[in-house]
Amino acid sequence: MKKHDFVTFADMSKEKILYMIRLAQEFEKHPNRDILKGKVVATLFYEPSTRTRLSFETAANRLGARVIGFSDAKASSVSKGETLKDTILMVSNYADVIAMRHHIEGAAQYASEVSPVPIINAGDGAHQHPSQCMLDLYTIYQTQGTLENLNICLVGDLKYGRTVHSLVMAMRHFNPTFHFVAPAELAMPEEYKLYCREQGIRYQEHTDFTEDIIAQADILYMTRVQKERFSDLMEYEQVKNVYILKREMLKGARENMKVLHPLPRVNEIAMDVDEDPHAYYIQQAQNGLYAREAIICDVLGITIDDVRSDPTIIEK
Repeated sequence: MKKHDFVTFADMSKEKILYMIRLAQEFEKHPNRDILKGKVVATLFYEPSTRTRLSFETAANRLGARVIGFSDAKASSVSKGETLKDTILMVSNYADVIAMRHHIEGAAQYASEVSPVPIINAGDGAHQHPSQCMLDLYTIYQTQGTLENLNICLVGDLKYGRTVHSLVMAMRHFNPTFHFVAPAELAMPEEYKLYCREQGIRYQEHTDFTEDIIAQADILYMTRVQKERFSDLMEYEQVKNVYILKREMLKGARENMKVLHPLPRVNEIAMDVDEDPHAYYIQQAQNGLYAREAIICDVLGITIDDVRSDPTIIEK
């Protein structure tokens, strides 16, 4: 059987995306199972992470798998000079699937080419973050009832924000209209704007973050300005607080509009927004469990029919 990786949305079909949403729905109904009993999931995190790593590990544990790996490359043989290739080959001796985050763009793709077991991209540099995108798509579908014909406003760090890069690629199947709101220093990279033009995706660019823009949105997707991506800290200081969403800015928002954020946040969403009915970023993070349960099972060849007929459901 051909090895199945989860590295990018670039070649993922509309049918596959909708299938993965249905699979995640099954896990939302019953997240606790023993369907992966006897399997081992490795989490290799070369960059810091809270939600992504813990949700992958929780997903594995709730499905009955064992978890191995590291959350700090300094505590592994990487600190001794071991190459990515050798690490992947060694860990694949012990695990059935590897979820990997790496600071170098393209590292997950490379790992998938050398690994005999499935690779899940948990974020590679400023490039892609497909597992976050899967939970974003699930959340958008959950709140809007569709992925079709939506106005999506992406705000903040669009240059280094790998979550928004993946979302733009994944939404190509669903006729979106994007509003890219960013300072010039953090504008959406030209390669993704070119991608939009090639795919017929409508988009507008803005440098001002206004209530009028918010009022048009079905989804308002805030992002953190990522200090760790800047080589010039003076440049970071100039843009770190350029856009701050405050509750009063949501007065004219559509009733069903939801505010999303891949988290962690710093200053870009004021605390008073948390109590607003449009806020949905905590529920979004919870959806990471169901989406990542779906991803792990899918790369291991477990189908939605297997899940629906699964006798190992554990009721709370």
